[in-house]
Amino acid sequence: MSTTPYGDLRAQLDTLTTEAFRPELAKIDELPTLEIAKIMNGEDASVPTAVAAQLPRIAAAIDGTAERMARGGRLVYAGAGTAGRLGVLDASECPPTFNTEPGEVVGLIAGGPTAMVSAVEGAEDSKELAAGDLDALALTSDDVVVGISASGRTPYAIGAVEHARSRYGALTIGLSCNADSVLAAAADHGIEVVVGPELLTGSTRLKAGTAQKLVLNMLSTITMIRLGKTYGNLMVDVRASNEKLRARSRRIVSLATGADDDAIEAALTATDGEVKPAILVVLADVDGPTAARLLAESDGHLRAALTAAVS
Repeated sequence: MSTTPYGDLRAQLDTLTTEAFRPELAKIDELPTLEIAKIMNGEDASVPTAVAAQLPRIAAAIDGTAERMARGGRLVYAGAGTAGRLGVLDASECPPTFNTEPGEVVGLIAGGPTAMVSAVEGAEDSKELAAGDLDALALTSDDVVVGISASGRTPYAIGAVEHARSRYGALTIGLSCNADSVLAAAADHGIEVVVGPELLTGSTRLKAGTAQKLVLNMLSTITMIRLGKTYGNLMVDVRASNEKLRARSRRIVSLATGADDDAIEAALTATDGEVKPAILVVLADVDGPTAARLLAESDGHLRAALTAAVS
C-alpha cells in the first residue's frame, strides 16, 4: 500500500486503458488545427467498432430490460460526471420521443441536479449516496438499473448496481470502457466498450463518452421498439408538445397510412392528437374509442391492434 497522498488511487488509474498516456501525442498542441481535427476524427471513427464487439451483450441487456419494463418496471441510469449527464440526457429524451411517463426512464447523477452543470465534491466516491438515491425511488424487482462509468471503478455507479441487485432484485447493467471492470462484474449484464486511451489523457468525455452515448441510444431505443412504441421506423408514440412535433405527428400518420390531409386531421381530432390511435383509425376504419380499446388490449402494439381489428 502506498504511503504517498492518493498513491493507491494513482496506481489504480495507471492500470486503466482510459487513463493511459500516449507519448506520440505529447506535442499535439504544436500541430496545426486541421491536423488536430483529423487526428481527433480518426480517433472517433474507432468507437463504433468497439461498440460492435459488445453487441451480443448489449442485445441481451436490452431483451432483459424490455421484459422488465413490459411488466411495469422502470429504466434507471446511475452515473457520475459525464457518465451521469449522459444518462440524464437519454432519460429526458424518452418522454417526447416515446411518450413515456416522466418516472418511467430515470437519470440519476451523483450529487443531484446541481451536478449537471458543476462538480459536486465527493459525490462520485459514495456508494451510500447511490443507495439513498435508489431508495428514494422505491425500487422494485421489476426495475432495471444501469450503472455507467468510463473507468468501471466509480463507487457511485458500482454502489447503484450492487444495491439494486442485492436489496431489490432489480436487473442490473454495468456499462464501462475498460476490460475486467468492477462495475461489469457487479452487474447481471456487463458491457465493456474498450475504446482505448483518449486524445487528451484521461478525458473520458471524448471516445468513452461517445461510446456510452451510442450504447444508451441502443438501450433505450431498441427497448422502446420491443415495447411497441414504434411502427416500423416511425415514432408513433411521439408526444406533440410543440409546433415542430405537431407537424411531425401529421407527417408520421401520412407516412404510415398514405391518407390525405383531411383524413389525417379528422383522425387526430378523434384521438386527441395521439398518433398511434390515429393511424389505427385510418387503417382499420374505426372510431377513436375503438382504436384506444384495441391498443389497450394489444398492450400498445399497433401491429397487433391492426391484426385484431381486421380479424
